[in-house]
Amino acid sequence: MRIGTRKSVMALAQTSEIARQLTAADPSLAVEIVKFETMGDQDQTGKLLDLGGKGGAFVAQIRDAVREGRLEAAMHSLKDMPGNEDTPGLVIGAMLLRDPPTDALVVRDGVTLDQLRRSRGKGFKIGTNAVRRAAYVRRLFPEAEVIHFRGAADTRIRKLDGREMQRLPDGGEAGPADALVMARAGLERVGFADRIVHQFSPDEMLPAVGQGIVAVECAASDWDTLGRLATIDNAASRRCGEAEREVLWVLNGHCNSPIAGYAVIDGQEISLKAAVLDEANDRFIEVTRRGPVGCPRELGRAVAFDLLARGAADVIARTRPLSH
Repeated sequence: MRIGTRKSVMALAQTSEIARQLTAADPSLAVEIVKFETMGDQDQTGKLLDLGGKGGAFVAQIRDAVREGRLEAAMHSLKDMPGNEDTPGLVIGAMLLRDPPTDALVVRDGVTLDQLRRSRGKGFKIGTNAVRRAAYVRRLFPEAEVIHFRGAADTRIRKLDGREMQRLPDGGEAGPADALVMARAGLERVGFADRIVHQFSPDEMLPAVGQGIVAVECAASDWDTLGRLATIDNAASRRCGEAEREVLWVLNGHCNSPIAGYAVIDGQEISLKAAVLDEANDRFIEVTRRGPVGCPRELGRAVAFDLLARGAADVIARTRPLSH
C-alpha cells in the first residue's frame, strides 16, 4: 500500500503511525510512504486562502495522486481537510484514535506565562496563522499583538528561539515572536512537548474541527484498501469527527472562517460544542448540544442550525474575501 503524505516531520510521524497500525493488523502488508511537497509547504509566507485554502495548500496534490492510481491512500490531518466541499471519488477510510485536541502556548527564553497574564499581553507578540487561535488569543491576552506566523511545527519553534522575523504576504515583516500558540498534539509528535508552558482547556480555546485526528483517505471504489483501513478505524474518532465536520458543511465554512468545534463521547451520548467567533462585534456565538452517540451528523446539523439562528451566517460572510 502506497500512502502519500507531506514531507514535514509531523506529517511523516503521523504516516509512520498509520503504517505501524496497518502492519500490526496484517504483517504481510508492505507499506510504502510517498512524500509530497505541497504548495502550502513550498510557500511559507502567503496566506492559505490565496493558495486555495487548506484544501488547495495541503491536500489537493496528494488527492490527485490517489485519484490517478499513483497512491492507494493519503494521510491528512482532519483539521486540514476542507469541510465545505465534496471530494468526488474519495472517502475517508479511517480516522485514527484522537490525539489530544487542545492548543498549547510555547514561549521564547525569558518570557513566562505569568508575565503574559499579568500584562494582558501588553508589549508581547504572539504568533499564529489560524484565525480561530488569533481570536481566542485576543480574548485571553487582549493587549498582545497577534502576528501572522506560518511553517511546520519544528520550523516555527526554531524561528521563535532564533528571534527571527516572519515574512508577511504583503512583503513586509513581523516579529520577532515572544510566544506561539500551536496544537499540543503536533508539539508532542515532533518532540517538543517539553516546551509547552500552558495547555489551553477547551473552555479557554475551543479546538479546530477535527484537531488531533489523523485521517486516511482512499478511492471510494477501492474495496481492498477500504477493507484494510477499516481495521485501524477508530469508532469514537469517526463519530466525533463526523459531528464536528457537519457543522463546517452546514455553515459552508471556508479556510478563513473563525469556526471552532469539539465533540466528546460520554457513554451513549455525544456532546458537541461549536463556536463562530465574531471579533468585529466582540462576541463569540457558542452552542452546545447533546445527542445519541449513533447520530453524530444529525447532532452537528442541529448545532449548526442553532449557530445560524444566532447570526453565524453574517459573521462567516464578512470574513469571506470578495475574490473567493
